[in-house]
Parts: sequence; C-alpha cells; structure tokens
Amino acid sequence: MEAERRIEGERVQEGLGEHLAASLRPGMVIHLRGEIGAGKTTLVRGLLRGLGVEGPIKSPTYTLVEPYKGYAGPIYHFDLYRLSDPEELQFFGAEEYFCPRCICILEWAERAGGVLPPPDAIIETSYLDAEGRRIRLKAGSEAGRSLVEAFTGYGGDTDAD
Repeated sequence: MEAERRIEGERVQEGLGEHLAASLRPGMVIHLRGEIGAGKTTLVRGLLRGLGVEGPIKSPTYTLVEPYKGYAGPIYHFDLYRLSDPEELQFFGAEEYFCPRCICILEWAERAGGVLPPPDAIIETSYLDAEGRRIRLKAGSEAGRSLVEAFTGYGGDTDAD
C-alpha cells in the first residue's frame, strides 16, 4: 500500500509529520529517503513534535543518532548520511535502539546495507519546484498501513492526490 502527494512549504511539511505521528506506535521503524535538502529533517521535526518532544530538535548528522523522550516512549532519530560502512552500526550498538518500546526514525537508512530491521514505512521526499515537494509513503508492514491511511487523510494542503 502506498500513496503520494504534493506538499507546499516547510510549515505544511512539518504539519504532515505532526499529523502522521498520531499513527506511530512503539516498535515501529520508519525510513526517510530523498536528496539533501528535500525536507527529511523537517518531516522528522514534525513527527517528533507530534510525539510530544519539546525543546530543540537537531539533526544527528555528526552523532548518527539523537535520542528523545515522547508520549509513546523513547524515540531515536538516526541520520546515516555520514556512515562510511554499515559495520560502524555494530560498533556503536545500533541494534540496541530497535526494541518493542522504541520508535526509530532513520534518514539515509539505505546506507545501513540491510544491517538494521526492515521498515514499517518508507517516506520518500523529492523536489518538484522551489516550494513544492513530492512525498511518497509506502507501507512495509501492517503497522505501516495505518501511517499510509493517515497520510491520505491529511488535509494540510490543497494538492492531495
């Protein structure tokens, strides 16, 4: 199951993340894909806000993972852009972050080379023009289907597919 739509502007993209957060459950793994600057971190910021994270939200580009505490429990935001070898994940014990009570959100997950658990959902962002982004969401599990359903019900923009 998958869906896609056009999103205009950073505020709307962050709002989409907040909307989708209501469908996230402990144990879920979400992969974000897209070119640099396409809005992956903006979407993650919305997801984290929607999960009750307050205060600054920073990209873990240099630390690989940033932990947060939300309504549903621990949330781990990974940014694997600077990962040079999937083996690095084993060195810092990445598998310990993936537990039934945690939500894991990964940017650049494809750099992990299949070392990490499969995603419940994949969110792809891409440029359309100066303000517009195409967001595609694909379910990878039954839990991910609820995320796709929430995505199709999002009313924060006027260009829904």
